[in-house]
Amino acid sequence: MSEHYYSQKPTAAHDVHTVEETLRGRKFTFVTDAGVFSKKGVDYGSKVLIAAMQLPEDAQVLDVGCGYGPIGLAAALCVPQGKVTLVDINERAVELARSNAQRNHISNVEIMQSDKLAEVLDRKFDVVLTNPPIRAGKETVHHIFEQAYEVLKPNGALWIVIQKKQGAPSAFAKLESLFSKVIEVDKDKGYRIIKAVK
Repeated sequence: MSEHYYSQKPTAAHDVHTVEETLRGRKFTFVTDAGVFSKKGVDYGSKVLIAAMQLPEDAQVLDVGCGYGPIGLAAALCVPQGKVTLVDINERAVELARSNAQRNHISNVEIMQSDKLAEVLDRKFDVVLTNPPIRAGKETVHHIFEQAYEVLKPNGALWIVIQKKQGAPSAFAKLESLFSKVIEVDKDKGYRIIKAVK
């Protein structure tokens, strides 16, 4: 299978599912499909990130590689006076995230197709969240880190989840080359939650 979820137009046959998840104490219903990341349910790494992330109530938040929306939609509930922008290169994921925002009655979001952060480079955010697309390769992941630095306000923070075996040490080193402070906030079953402050 040469195609993975980091594709602009997935060609996998549709295989629509509905999954229910409880994130930060709230029940969500998500519609998922073939050709998007973690279609059978919210992956463990994203759950660890959602549980750990700290967001000011009025924050402008960016979710990079949003998939069908779990991280960004959970974040939107944490920022009732703020807004979350969800971006993904995958048009199927973007459509699902829009549908899931409506399904869960979440309105303080904007959802758009974007190759990494290309469509939002002219904006500024307080927080960037990402479960980076490891399968797309280190160059893509590190480019997301670089672009996240560019769009963050001073003292803004990038939160990422990454598995130790999938390049956490090199990710940490890359973040330290960009950001003024990089800390490991949490770790769980091999997943590391890293916060990098501009």
